[in-house]
Amino acid sequence: MRKFKVPVVPRTTNKCIRMPNDIIAKIESEIEGKDCSFTAFVIEACKVALDNIEESKKQKSK
Repeated sequence: MRKFKVPVVPRTTNKCIRMPNDIIAKIESEIEGKDCSFTAFVIEACKVALDNIEESKKQKSK
């Protein structure tokens, strides 16, 4: 049996950003009917973008 661990929720900070309406509409369309919030989608997109930037830096340094 797995041992229960109390989950640790990462600290967050509220940031207000302006996004083009067409991007908002595309995101909302993409997550419609899925168990995903707008915020979760944007956070995941940012993580992927940051990973891609890091990978590009590693490729350039080789």
